[in-house]
Amino acid sequence: MDDFFKMDVFFVATTGVVIALGVLLIVALFYVIRILKSFDEVMKNVTLESNDIRDDIRILRARVREEGMKVKHVSDFFASVVSRNKKARGKHKHDAGV
Repeated sequence: MDDFFKMDVFFVATTGVVIALGVLLIVALFYVIRILKSFDEVMKNVTLESNDIRDDIRILRARVREEGMKVKHVSDFFASVVSRNKKARGKHKHDAGV
């Protein structure tokens, strides 16, 4: 075979391989870009949901504080009523004994 013919066959084969690898690389990049776009959408959804959860927890904490204060006031009221009743009973018993 002629040396130039061998070089032509080599360059044609090499060009075919380079073109095939380029096409495969383009297809691979296309799928990688699709995956990254999907990942970006998932991250946006996670961010929105985490913001919603944070808001829900903030509201829950505010309600617990509010309800806790209501329960505290009610328990303080009953504690003061009970302590007044104990003091009043103690005075009556003491006065009745004298």
